Amino acid sequence: MPTPSRVVVCPAEPGPLRIDEIALPDPGPHQVVVQQFASGICHSQLHQMHGPRAMPQLLGHESTGTVVAAGSEVSHVREGDRVMVTWVPRRPDLGRRPNPVALELADGSTAVSQGVFTWADNTIADEQFIVPMPDDVATDVTAIIGCAVMTGAGAAYHTAGVQQGDSVAVFGVGGVGLSAIVAAAVIGADPIIAVDLSDEKLEFAKRFGATIGVNASDGDAVEQVRALTTKEGELTFIGTPVAGVDYAFDCIGLKQTMEQILPAARPGVLGVRTGGTAVLVGVPAANVELDARDLLITEKKYIGSIGGSCSPERDFPMFIRWYKEGDLDLDAMVTARYELDAINEATDALTAGQISGRSIIQL
Repeated sequence: MPTPSRVVVCPAEPGPLRIDEIALPDPGPHQVVVQQFASGICHSQLHQMHGPRAMPQLLGHESTGTVVAAGSEVSHVREGDRVMVTWVPRRPDLGRRPNPVALELADGSTAVSQGVFTWADNTIADEQFIVPMPDDVATDVTAIIGCAVMTGAGAAYHTAGVQQGDSVAVFGVGGVGLSAIVAAAVIGADPIIAVDLSDEKLEFAKRFGATIGVNASDGDAVEQVRALTTKEGELTFIGTPVAGVDYAFDCIGLKQTMEQILPAARPGVLGVRTGGTAVLVGVPAANVELDARDLLITEKKYIGSIGGSCSPERDFPMFIRWYKEGDLDLDAMVTARYELDAINEATDALTAGQISGRSIIQL
C-alpha cells in the first residue's frame, strides 16, 4: 500500500524550499521503500538549488533508514532491515540502468530526482542504491557515509591510491575534505596538510589526522605548501627546487582551488621519478586554466574523482569499521543537526559557510 511521506521540494521557479505531503507508490520489482533515520546535507544540493531547472527537484543523496517494503526482485534486503541510501550503485548492473524517481506532487506537478532523494521522512529508491547496514552502529552520523565519507575518503584511498609515507595536501576541510584527511591518516601519509581560510577549521582538521594547517587567507596557499615540502638538494629538469606534495586534493571545486592543486603537487625529477598528482574532488563551479608547461615538464598528473571511485557494497563496511575502531570520528564530523522543517535554515547555513564539518537532517 502507498506510504505517506513528507518530502522537500525545490520548486522550478527560484525561491525557498518547501515540504509537500505525498504518498509514495508501492515499490516496483527493483525498488525499496525506506523509512529514514537521518540524511546528510551536501554542497551538491546547493548546485541544484542555485542552478536552472525545468521542473521541481527532489533533493538529498545520503541517508540511513529501515526498509518498509521491497520489490519482488530485491533479494539483498528485506522489510525491517537497517540500510544506507547512496547515489552510487552498490553493484552496477550494466544491462539495467535505474530510472530517476519521479513523484506527483499535491498541486499536480511532477518532481524528479537525480537518482535518489533523501530529504524526506520516507523515500523510495532503486535497490542498486540501497546498502545493508549493521544493527550495532549509530543510525544518525552514519548517514554521511553515503556521500561525504565515500567521496573524500575514497578519493585518497582508491582514486589517488595514496601510500604510507606519501605527502598530502587537502584544500577545503568540510565533510568531504575531512574524510580525505581521515583516509590519508589511516593509510599513514605524512605530512597531511589541511588548507582552508579559517584557523578554527584548520585546528578542527587536526582531530581527523591533519598534521599541519595552512591558512590561505594569510598568503599564497601554494607557496605555503611548497615551503613545507621542499626537498633539500633536489632540483627539477629546469633547475628549480623540488617542492610540493605527492597528492593535492581540491575538495571545494572553486576556480581558484582547482587551479591551485596542480602547482601544489610535487614536480618530477627527469629520469628518477614522475611528478605528483592533483585530484579534483569538489563539484566544479567553473572551468579552469592549467599551466600545460608545468604539467608536461614536471610530469605531473591532474585527475578527477567522482564518488571516491567507491563501490558502496565493498567500501561501506570498511568505513563503518573505521568508525567502530575510532579512526573515523563521525560523531565529531557531524557538527550541526536540523529537523526536516528547518531545511531552509540548514541550506542557508551551508551556503554561508557556517558548517565546519557536515550537517544532517534528523528524522
